[in-house]
Amino acid sequence: MTLDPEQLRHAMRAWTTGVAVVTALHDGQQYGMTVNSFTSISLDPPLISVVLKQLTHTHDLVVKSNEFGVTILSSRQKELSDRFAGKIPQIHDRFYDVQTEKMAIQAPLIKGGMAYFNCRVVHSIPVGENTLFVAEVIAARGEGEGDPLVYHNRDYWKINSS
Repeated sequence: MTLDPEQLRHAMRAWTTGVAVVTALHDGQQYGMTVNSFTSISLDPPLISVVLKQLTHTHDLVVKSNEFGVTILSSRQKELSDRFAGKIPQIHDRFYDVQTEKMAIQAPLIKGGMAYFNCRVVHSIPVGENTLFVAEVIAARGEGEGDPLVYHNRDYWKINSS
């Protein structure tokens, strides 16, 4: 019996995640994409994982540079999530007018985020139409207080703290 992809999509909408943008730079080209498949694997050694769709510009630049940046978005950055997800078709340069900064590597990080990571790929595993990247965190910084951008059931949500 084969699972209908629509059934899987519908069931996965119940999974609530944070929202991040993965960025890469190689030979002067920079690109980024919104992801919710980002997780910590280990503190010692410091490892994270991210899954990127193959045949995307970001995936190509991560493969070529063997490194990437991650910005965890705040609740004020919904438009940036949509922009880097390709949901604003009139924007061709996703970095146009976006304030960025750098830490230990050249991949741009988006200012105003909740946390930032610079990562070097240690393993890449093709999985279906995607690649699972396991990466060593070589630099990280959290910005402290704030509300994360949260995605659930195909929409953005704000966490209410009590």
